[in-house]
Amino acid sequence: MELVEKIVQLKRERNAVILVHNYQLPEVQDIGDFVGDSLGLSMEAAKTDADVIVFCGVYFMAETAKILSPEKTVLIPDPKAGCPMADMITADELRVLKAQHPRAAVLCYVNTTAEVKAECDLCCTSANAVRMVREVLADRDEIIFVPDKHLGDFVIEKTGKNMILWQGFCPTHAKILPEDITEQKRLHPNAAVISHPECPRAVRHLSDQVLSTEGMCRFVKQSDVREVIVATELGIIHRLQKENPGKVFYPVSSHAVCPNMKRINLEKVLWALEDMTHRVEVPRDVMIRARASIDRMLMYSG
Repeated sequence: MELVEKIVQLKRERNAVILVHNYQLPEVQDIGDFVGDSLGLSMEAAKTDADVIVFCGVYFMAETAKILSPEKTVLIPDPKAGCPMADMITADELRVLKAQHPRAAVLCYVNTTAEVKAECDLCCTSANAVRMVREVLADRDEIIFVPDKHLGDFVIEKTGKNMILWQGFCPTHAKILPEDITEQKRLHPNAAVISHPECPRAVRHLSDQVLSTEGMCRFVKQSDVREVIVATELGIIHRLQKENPGKVFYPVSSHAVCPNMKRINLEKVLWALEDMTHRVEVPRDVMIRARASIDRMLMYSG
């Protein structure tokens, strides 16, 4: 029996749902029940009657799925698939920063561990970070933002708010350079440039649109552009091409690859379902406090 057939059979037997992030390998994306961004995937899984969630992404994403579906079993096919940016701040480090700025509101990017989320007032995604600051935290004079300095800088540019930025970053997006954009525009002068807000400011300023991964998918589908230069992790191009077969996509750089996102493959998905291994657990007290920061965001996102 082929790998995919075995996965489909086991998924049925386990009453499982497979979540796949936009940056995963193409063959993994193709077996997903849902393909998308981290929080959106967890929210979709929470709506299902599945007993098991297999999260094909990095570890903090699987934690978020567990937080939103505490009654479900959450598996990650490779527990070593971590996020370097999420690991750039610990709960202890955030507590020290909070003590230094006792009157500051604490906003965290969803790309954080459950323990860090538990220390925050409010969570955000790359799609709604500007809205959270502009609307929900409008009356706050001081805001701590963790962990991504580039997303934080993007929010500051859009809102003019005073924000204390943690100096974390995504190593994959940091590899995308302004000269990469310039060269691709030279090669493809008619192409639109879309970039992720995790990119440095100089890259964002050379882009036509700065969008989350889901924002990129919507923009390309709704826009008349026929050629697109994509400045984010290269895995998303598979989905963009599948959903827009008449359009052409150019990766901004061959270096924009997240090695952790590529750790998961079909074999590991199968093994996770076979053995029900690599279960993701979050301590109850952490889960409750982390859930509160996510729920506050969702309350304002409706």
